[in-house]
Amino acid sequence: MAEEQVEIIEDDPREVRLAKRAALIEAGQNPYGHAYAYSHHVAALQELYADVENGAITEDAVGVAGRIMAIRDQGKICFLVLRESGSDIQLFCRVNTLGDEPYAALKDLDVGDWISAEGNVMRTKRGELSVAVERFELLSKSIRPLPEKFHGLADKETRYRQRYVDLIANPEVRDTFEKRFKIMRAIRSYMEDELGYYEVETPFLQNIMGGANAKPFITHFNALDKDFYLRIATELPLKRLLVGGFEKVYEMGRIFRNEGMDQTHNPEFTTMEAYQAFGGLESMMELCEGVFRAAAMAACGTLQIEYQGQTIDLEGPWPRRTMLELASEGAGEEISFDRSIEDLRAIAERVGVKVEQQWGKGKVISEIFEETCESKLVQPVFVTEHPLEISPLAKKLPGNPELTERFELFVCGHEYANAFNELNDPVDQAERFHAQVAAKDYDDEAMGYDADYIRALEYGMPPAGGIGIGIDRLVMLLTDSASIRDVLLFPAMKDESAQ
Repeated sequence: MAEEQVEIIEDDPREVRLAKRAALIEAGQNPYGHAYAYSHHVAALQELYADVENGAITEDAVGVAGRIMAIRDQGKICFLVLRESGSDIQLFCRVNTLGDEPYAALKDLDVGDWISAEGNVMRTKRGELSVAVERFELLSKSIRPLPEKFHGLADKETRYRQRYVDLIANPEVRDTFEKRFKIMRAIRSYMEDELGYYEVETPFLQNIMGGANAKPFITHFNALDKDFYLRIATELPLKRLLVGGFEKVYEMGRIFRNEGMDQTHNPEFTTMEAYQAFGGLESMMELCEGVFRAAAMAACGTLQIEYQGQTIDLEGPWPRRTMLELASEGAGEEISFDRSIEDLRAIAERVGVKVEQQWGKGKVISEIFEETCESKLVQPVFVTEHPLEISPLAKKLPGNPELTERFELFVCGHEYANAFNELNDPVDQAERFHAQVAAKDYDDEAMGYDADYIRALEYGMPPAGGIGIGIDRLVMLLTDSASIRDVLLFPAMKDESAQ
């Protein structure tokens, strides 16, 4: 703060704070307060009184509330830093104004306590906007001292596990999550106000795992005495709504996949899936670019962003490259379905892919692409024409039944979106479901056979485009966050006992 520097009072140990709590209760005071009707947010005061001159005191009485972040005792004058919703203001406290007993109670407060304070707005001679406190009240007694005497919480594991402390100690963390909230609001606004989509809700619990290839979380539904799965995608319920006559639907919600954790994966994550009747890959590309632009402007105010030292241009339109074209460049020789499976396996092993015996040409080609190309795709690019073998819900590419009408968006070497011209032929879909069921002998991520979805398609689903966008990865990109755990308020963690 701007006042002359006095050593910050050190946090008392937990036992001393518990004793203070007990003493307050013994004296008939409630250390955990009640509702308080503040007159202003701290940020609003900073804006409203920006022009108050140094040394001036106004006649404007205000009431504020927040957490004490620092205490500086100068005898008969005490300065407190109050933080509320990420903004700070100084409390200027004098024994002559408060009286001996209230002033003693004020000095007995601890950093971390929540209080309310009332008084006139002023600015000190050193230029610090303050409230000249005339009365205050303890609203919540802090028992645990804040970490490391305000030098910030540095240990990553502790930060993720105790996000509530991380938010107190590291203001930039709050900024990240405020951007996340703005991104999600901007996406909803774009989808609904600009494109005319309805936001819908589909079940978290599903009796058949479908919509993606992934390992599910399994739970038991007691009322039905049957195992259910936490959803691995929202795709199949959403496309049922197209059958029912809705034209444009989307859902932004949690997805659960019982898989590993790393820099870009968390078992519980957020996606936005959208489906448009009579749409196709072109409309999904336009939607994808629009979502990214809306999110970037809301979070960053620009379409030229910095991510991990690289400048990324989100302006668009973004280029389109086929998977076969990119895989051929990456491998240094032609990659196509005209090559024998033996040739493709040999190429894959040469570039570092461990080939599984049951893989067909399509799977081998996709692995060659992943190994040789993905990390090089820095600027946004739509990768199109994926093999049928890895795209069980996409339409076949006209003239080449080995490929599908599908694209994935890659930025900075990671996938951010996945889109199809949706398969609406029930006979073709049933055959692909049967192939997925057969694959379960060696692939526990293969989808099940969803008979009700086939029945829905038999009633007729219009041609449609569909897309899924990874919200967490988008937030990572727009907040320059290296790990997905930096953009999840409560990421999955090992038990503390396992540390």
